[in-house]
Amino acid sequence: MRDCESREDYLETMLLLKNEKGYIRSIDIADKMNFSKPSVSRAVGLLKGTGHITTDPKTGVITFTDTGLSLAEEIYERHTLLTNLLVKIGVPVDVAAADACRIEHFLSDETLSCIKKLSESNANI
Repeated sequence: MRDCESREDYLETMLLLKNEKGYIRSIDIADKMNFSKPSVSRAVGLLKGTGHITTDPKTGVITFTDTGLSLAEEIYERHTLLTNLLVKIGVPVDVAAADACRIEHFLSDETLSCIKKLSESNANI
């Protein structure tokens, strides 16, 4: 895995798979991200090494650690808030989702807090 952005993309994808299927497998990550199985295997190994996930040695099913789940949920929240904001100002949904995916990695906590407040207030932009 190259960097923090890549790690976050993997964790977010794993969270989506967990929510969709109820479990996470490397093959499903590879399919969803359109990555090779060896690339996913390497990333899974690195995420295990950083304590974000564990894998069942018999089934290969991936499970989040508390730390990994917390980070995945934070990343997904950033993505959702940004996507919703961009859609609200008129950006098409597919473009908003793609742009949010790029922006979410670099957004400060302060800016995220302001976006969250705006979203919660249902303010018109």
